[in-house]
Amino acid sequence: MDPEATVYFARIAEQARDILENVVIATDTTPERSFLHLTAGYGSCRIVAKEVVAVGERHYSYYVLRGSYVEAGFDNSPDPKAIRLKFGRIGADFEQRRVPHLHTENKRKLQLTDEISFHTFLEWLVENVPTT
Repeated sequence: MDPEATVYFARIAEQARDILENVVIATDTTPERSFLHLTAGYGSCRIVAKEVVAVGERHYSYYVLRGSYVEAGFDNSPDPKAIRLKFGRIGADFEQRRVPHLHTENKRKLQLTDEISFHTFLEWLVENVPTT
């Protein structure tokens, strides 16, 4: 695994174990990219986080679930709704652009966000999601 990704993933694991319960982490690596998949509990919620680190790129998704209901989901995927919101249209110029955004209300609502880190996600979680 890329040494930088190893340190980055170790930091995510440490931060997760400080706040979340029953943390399970799997990693996978190829010469082109490093992948982390994390599942954990937080009160009555399930947390699912994924990170892909490749040369010059970072892809993430951090989700808060109650059963299969999406309470909140931060990611930077090339989501067509996020692309339209940011650029006003969808087209070949924008179709693969990664746009940071937040899904709420079981993915019925979407708002643009700044790029976030796992640490920022945990801060948001503690401030916005009760553990009871």
